[in-house]
Parts: sequence; structure tokens; C-alpha cells
Amino acid sequence: MYIKSIADLQVGEKGTIKEFQNEEISLKLLEMGCLPNAEVEVTQKAPFGDPICIRVADYQLSLRRREAHTVLVQ
Repeated sequence: MYIKSIADLQVGEKGTIKEFQNEEISLKLLEMGCLPNAEVEVTQKAPFGDPICIRVADYQLSLRRREAHTVLVQ
């Protein structure tokens, strides 16, 4: 499996967080439980793809598309 961003995942697709590309956004996401090697699942996307709702650590989290592009998953 190759690395892509959370924004590239389709609804129902899962991935494992591998790295963050933006230090500022990564600090916010780390505080919310988006830790390296955590499994995430895209549960919903708005009609134009923004925001994106993900499940991580048994709770739902909404991300802007630009934030989701900075989280790389495998």
C-alpha cells in the first residue's frame, strides 16, 4: 500500500497515520488523538469534499480539506 493523505481516502476507507507535513496543524491534531500509527477511517465527506469527517480513537473528528492533505496515511 502506498502513502496518501487523508483527503485522498474515500468514505469507508481506512488508513494508518504515518506522518504530518505541517508542524502547526500537526500539533492541533496530535492533541486531538491523531497519533502516528493510529488507524483513521473516513466516515463522511461534504458534497464538495470540505469538511471531511474521520473516526480516530473511537470518536468523530471533522477536518478541513487543507488540514486533511497534511496528514499522510498508509
